[in-house]
Amino acid sequence: MGFWRRAATTIPFLFCLALSLSTLAQDAVVGPIAEAESVMVVGREDDLIGFATTSSEGTIGASELEKRPYSRRGELLEAVPGVIITQHSGEAKANQYFLRGFNLDHGTDFSLSVDDMPINMRTHAHGQGYADLNFIIPELIRGIDYSKGPFFAEIGDFSSAGAARFQLFSDLPTGIASVSIGEDNFYRLVLADSIKSDKGTLSAAFEFGHYDGPFVVNQDSNLYNGFLRWAWGDAENKFSLTLMAYHGETHSPDQVPQRAISEGLIARLGTIDPTDALTTDRESISFDWLHADTGGTTHLNSYLIYYHLDIFSDFTFFLDDPVHGDQFEQFDRRVILGGTLSHTWEMEIFGRNVTETVGLQTRNDFIPEVGLFKTQNRSRLSTVRDDRVEESSIALYQRNEIKWTPWFRSVLGLRGDLYYFGVNSNLAENSGDVVDGVVSPKLNFIFGPWAKTEFYFNAGTGLHSNDARGTTITVSPSTGEKVDHAPPLVRSKSVEIGARTSTIPNLVSTVSLYYLALDSELVFSGDAGDTAPSAGSRRLGVEFANYYKPTPWLTFDTDFAHTNARFVHNPAGDRIPGSIATVFASGIAVDSPWGLFGSLRTRYFGPQPLIEDNSAMGKSSLTFDGRIGWKVRDVQLTVDVLNIFDKKNNDISYFYTSRLPDEPAEGVDDIHLHPAEPRTVRVSMTYKF
Repeated sequence: MGFWRRAATTIPFLFCLALSLSTLAQDAVVGPIAEAESVMVVGREDDLIGFATTSSEGTIGASELEKRPYSRRGELLEAVPGVIITQHSGEAKANQYFLRGFNLDHGTDFSLSVDDMPINMRTHAHGQGYADLNFIIPELIRGIDYSKGPFFAEIGDFSSAGAARFQLFSDLPTGIASVSIGEDNFYRLVLADSIKSDKGTLSAAFEFGHYDGPFVVNQDSNLYNGFLRWAWGDAENKFSLTLMAYHGETHSPDQVPQRAISEGLIARLGTIDPTDALTTDRESISFDWLHADTGGTTHLNSYLIYYHLDIFSDFTFFLDDPVHGDQFEQFDRRVILGGTLSHTWEMEIFGRNVTETVGLQTRNDFIPEVGLFKTQNRSRLSTVRDDRVEESSIALYQRNEIKWTPWFRSVLGLRGDLYYFGVNSNLAENSGDVVDGVVSPKLNFIFGPWAKTEFYFNAGTGLHSNDARGTTITVSPSTGEKVDHAPPLVRSKSVEIGARTSTIPNLVSTVSLYYLALDSELVFSGDAGDTAPSAGSRRLGVEFANYYKPTPWLTFDTDFAHTNARFVHNPAGDRIPGSIATVFASGIAVDSPWGLFGSLRTRYFGPQPLIEDNSAMGKSSLTFDGRIGWKVRDVQLTVDVLNIFDKKNNDISYFYTSRLPDEPAEGVDDIHLHPAEPRTVRVSMTYKF
């Protein structure tokens, strides 16, 4: 079986690579004329009526993203209605994601990709689905396509709450040279340009960033990004070959106990363990081919990724080890090989327009080391567990769209996923092999349009893969006690009804009502090295999004989301820790014909339960951010003011037991928080050429 499994995941990649090399050789002789990438202003002002499958999907264009002030690049995802982005540590680490009543940790149940290359990491040292966006240069983003729920056959793992797909430019509209400076030693440099020839278009970009931050611990964060893309082709075939490289490093101001701040042991922006830190790298090569003719459209994408992370954290301080402290190291090193091949064609059956898509997806994670170690001052003391993992998956999917009448169309989908988990652990009892599969049907009905209004009914099932180590574990590496396996694949089920309207000129509004349920499951805790029980859950929610553009230079947007999230049959209580019930975001953006531009945004998320019995609550947060600027010919000056009113918000809160020096051996139950950064000002100067 091992040979066939490796063949199933490797052959598509080798085929893609061979095709790219042969085409490059052909181009060296023939030299096809490259078509310039058409740059369209596509965003939420486009109503998508007649194209959308659900009311909760959409597209965000580069022009909209350019107007938004942001502290971290992950916050660009807050352009997706209902999404909240925060951080519980320092820079160079994946953000915390919140959507539809989920505390998604660093990406679980929120599928993220860039040009069809996955970002979420399976069987990751720091958490299942870990999704670090720091390797994406914001100026290269052409748009973000987003969707909610498990209603799309082409999207599989991690997508139960939603998905966001970053699309990058193959031909930049202009060259960019940008310099930014800000408080707390914030520096950023970006250089990017596209060079055209009769052979194709070469696009290149470089980014450097440095930030010390406002915390007592000097983060000394450094970020390096490189991007190189060669795009070529003609009207029938379009190709691209892309290289990306990223390195990040930081000292981490992790969450701290509330009592340490209240008792004056540390400042609000202080820390308990100043030696927490992180380094990470990500390099990739990807190939993309799009072929279109009278027989339909074929799309082929393949990728090879090298990834590394080494992170030191300390959340409980002196609870487990009163002498050396509780710092631990999580180490992850892997190579990811995968690709997608799909074909779409249109036909007419009994007078009905039919669009059919079939696709094959494969991914193989070769992980020679994913480990958890006890440390002190970033020096290893002992090994909790050290594993070698191979995780492979292959999926077939089908999507069928039929326009039955001028006012009714259906989109039916079927997806089948097959997974292999292979674990070779330092503890023989926790080694093993597991194979699991799941079939996920999708049912979507779209009614309308009537008076520029469309209605949607969506139902479907999805999946969530668990950490491979949790599927084979039998003994806790910490205590030696017997523990239960985590199920390899966990099913999600969802139903959504919604509407989309542009009846009022220049206003696009959507409303969605949804129900989402996850089966009872066990999850693997990367911080502990074993499984943690979790009951099944259900979520019932509503989302209301509005985008109004009364003139070409003035834009308003307002989004509201509310979710009732509950565990099912959980003896400890029915509240889901970290689930945010209420989210509100609104903004105004001005881009005047006289060169002045600016925006003002507000974001609110409500209080959240921190423990199942609802006895501890995290505080609500209200933040205002602003941007003002002036364009003179090719030069643009921008001033961002983040957290304008200097609100003492918390990015995130947890409730658990920790121990400080001289406290009882059993520790103290307390809220642990990561404070939001205070007001800060950043200035940028950009030259577009």
